[in-house]
Amino acid sequence: MSPLVETIAFVFSLVALGYASGLFGLLKQETGEALSDFAVSVAVPLLLFRTMAGADFGGSLPASLWVSYFTAVAITWLIGLLAVIHVFGRDNRAAVVGGLAASFSNLVLLGIPFMLGVYGQEGFEVLSLIVSIHLPVMIGTSIILFGWLGGEGAPRGIAGAVHDFARSMGSSPLIVGIAAGLLWRISGMEMPSLMTRLVDALADVAGPVALFAMGLGLRRYGITGNVRPALAVAALKLFVMPGLALVMAKLTGLPPMSAKVVVAAASLPSGVNPYLIAMRFGTGQALSANAMSIGTASAVLTMAFWLSVAEWVFG
Repeated sequence: MSPLVETIAFVFSLVALGYASGLFGLLKQETGEALSDFAVSVAVPLLLFRTMAGADFGGSLPASLWVSYFTAVAITWLIGLLAVIHVFGRDNRAAVVGGLAASFSNLVLLGIPFMLGVYGQEGFEVLSLIVSIHLPVMIGTSIILFGWLGGEGAPRGIAGAVHDFARSMGSSPLIVGIAAGLLWRISGMEMPSLMTRLVDALADVAGPVALFAMGLGLRRYGITGNVRPALAVAALKLFVMPGLALVMAKLTGLPPMSAKVVVAAASLPSGVNPYLIAMRFGTGQALSANAMSIGTASAVLTMAFWLSVAEWVFG
C-alpha cells in the first residue's frame, strides 16, 4: 500500500470507527458532542497556537495562497447558490446555505489531521495560513448575505452585521488560538518548558480525537430529505472546487507544497458550520446536513483522486 493511500485509509478509518461506535451503541451521542467540543475548543486551538507561535512562514502575507483558495471558494459558492435557486427551485436564503455547503471545507476536524498525515508539518503550516482567515471570511460573508436578504435571524443593518460578526469571531476558540499564537510570536518570548509540555500534550491528540469525534457526530445528522440538491452540492464541493483550486494554483505560480495543500484543502468535504448557519437562520438544515454526510462518505475516493492529480501536476 502506498503512503498516500495508507494515510487516506487511516484518516477515514478513524472517522469510520467513530461512526461505528455510535451505530452499535458503544458510545452515546453526547460523548461525540463532548469529544468534538474538546477537539474544537481545546486541542485544535492549542495546535494552531503552537504552529502560529513557532512556524516560519517566510515573513510575508501569503497573497497568492489566499487568492488561489478563496477564488475557488467564491466561484463554487456562486455556482451552488445559482443551482439551488434555478435547478431545484429553492428560495434565496436556502441558496445561500447551499452555496456555503458547496464551498466550506472541513479544514479543522478533517483537514488538520489529514494534512499532517499526508504532507507533515510543512503542509500543516501552509494549511494554517488558510485556516487563519477561513472562518472569518466564510462566516462574515454568510452574515452579510443573510443581512441583505433579511428574514429569520438576520442582522439588522450594518451595525447588526458587524456586531454578529464580532461576536462570532470573539467566541471562536480557533480564532483565539490563532491570535494568541501570533501575539506570542510577535512578543519574541521563549515558551517555558512546562507550558511547552502542556501545550504539546493536548495539541498532539487533536488529530485522532477530532477524526473520531467527527465520525461519531455524523450519526447525529444522517440523510433525510432534500437528497437531490444535497447530491449536487456535494458534487460541487468534491469535484468543482478542487478543480478550480488546481487551476488557480497553477495560474498564480504557487510553490509545489502550497499548491498541493490548496488542492487538498479544496477537496475536503463540507463541515458542520454550514449546518450551524442553517440552524441559526432557519433554512436549509436538511440540505447542509445531507451534503456533509454524503460528501464525507464519498471523500475517501475523491480526495485520493485529487491528491494524485495534484502530485502529478505539481510534483
